[in-house]
Amino acid sequence: MTTVSTTSTHTTPVQPVPTPQPAMRLREIVFGAARSAAVRAAARLGVADALGETPATAAELAQAVKTQPVPLQRLLRALSCYGIFTENADGTFAHTEMSRLLRADDPHSLRDISLWCTEPWTWEVWPRLDDAVRSGGNVFEDVFGKEFFDYLHQDAHESAQVFNRAMTTSSMQSALDVAALLDLTGVSVVADIGGGQGHVLASLLEKHPSVSGTLMDLPGVIARADERLREGGALAGRATIVAGDCREGIPVAADLYIIKNILEWDDDSTRRALRAVIAAARPGARVVVIENLVDDTPSMRFTTAMDLLLLLNVGGAKHTRQSLVDRLSDAGLSIGEIRPVNPYLHAFECVVPG
Repeated sequence: MTTVSTTSTHTTPVQPVPTPQPAMRLREIVFGAARSAAVRAAARLGVADALGETPATAAELAQAVKTQPVPLQRLLRALSCYGIFTENADGTFAHTEMSRLLRADDPHSLRDISLWCTEPWTWEVWPRLDDAVRSGGNVFEDVFGKEFFDYLHQDAHESAQVFNRAMTTSSMQSALDVAALLDLTGVSVVADIGGGQGHVLASLLEKHPSVSGTLMDLPGVIARADERLREGGALAGRATIVAGDCREGIPVAADLYIIKNILEWDDDSTRRALRAVIAAARPGARVVVIENLVDDTPSMRFTTAMDLLLLLNVGGAKHTRQSLVDRLSDAGLSIGEIRPVNPYLHAFECVVPG
């Protein structure tokens, strides 16, 4: 896509808007769908990709992304209110830290995540949140007539592709954080259970040349495993890929088991997965559970929103620190240190007792 560059150098920012009173803040919250829709529109249009390092007018950007200039100016004005782009006094728009995250080429890009969280099906289930709160179960099947993942793969192929890209991006970004955090002293074999495409495992194997590892996930998931782990890949000689449902059993022996972002089902599924790990592991093996927490103050607006979306689409839930400690303890794990992985993930260091 063409990147707009102009000769304008006047970048005096518009003065910030004062903090609104409670009544106006509630009005803003009620109109939250407009904010989400604006982010989605900017991402789909590629506005952030078109805007270069030099501020540009809405007319210049409209030519680059093939839209009408006045509606685009209105979209950019709305986004600038929330710090996504900034509007200068001369009418040009410039990047902010947040708008850069909508670029496809940004190493920390949230473009696919932004699209995933605003997919068409989300607009149909959010209005049913009161029903989910009443029943305690998901409403997705009531709305679409089938389970969430069945719907994605059978009826919403484009949405499924967005989901896959979003999960891949998120996993690749957090994998480096996990690899930086974990001490693998004394570890010869790592098992990434429910590890998706294996980005965490690949990052660990790259960092620790003497370690080998196993990736386990459902057949349809591992079919898209990280190319570094597959036959012919740079890490294939130290990697094994196993298809299976971790709730049904884990045929993997390891010194360290990693469980990341999969304990979000119903309690019975969570118990079965944790018991399967303990059954597979030798006494003294490490188990590191990595999850988002809904009571993690710096990221609560994000994690509590994900928690409600899980309720709507699969009947799942994010954990509080205590609820996860309770489930790990009930499963029989000895819990040690709890450490932040990054601003929105925590690692629970556990050991399989003797």
